[in-house]
Amino acid sequence: MNESRELKIKASDESMQAVNDFIHSMLPSGCDDMLVNQIDLAVEEIFVNIAHYSGSAEAVICADYHVSGEGNGTLTVVFKDNGKKFNPLEKPDPDLTLSAEERSIGGLGIFLTKKFMDSVEYEFAGGMNCLTIKKTLLHG
Repeated sequence: MNESRELKIKASDESMQAVNDFIHSMLPSGCDDMLVNQIDLAVEEIFVNIAHYSGSAEAVICADYHVSGEGNGTLTVVFKDNGKKFNPLEKPDPDLTLSAEERSIGGLGIFLTKKFMDSVEYEFAGGMNCLTIKKTLLHG
């Protein structure tokens, strides 16, 4: 199964369920619940940040599910917005040795996204923030 789709959607909290439904429609049946939860966390973190901070009225989400010849399935999701340029990967990881009260606010969601996904990449191209996450779902 090799499939690519694109969703153009209002960058707002009200769109989060539609974004989740779109991503879930790309997942193979019987996908491990833990992997789905990790993907959900990453997708929510990225989309909510676009909705709250980018200043963009619309986001474009491109999802691709590709099965290699070895039977490995990879989900690739690209989030694009034309808001102010921002690379969340430049933010330092939170110091987890500190208590929640001692840590500065922010950064935990992108930290977990980097931990849960196989790769997370950012580029600013054509006036767009482009954040790409990849996760292997099946092993042959």
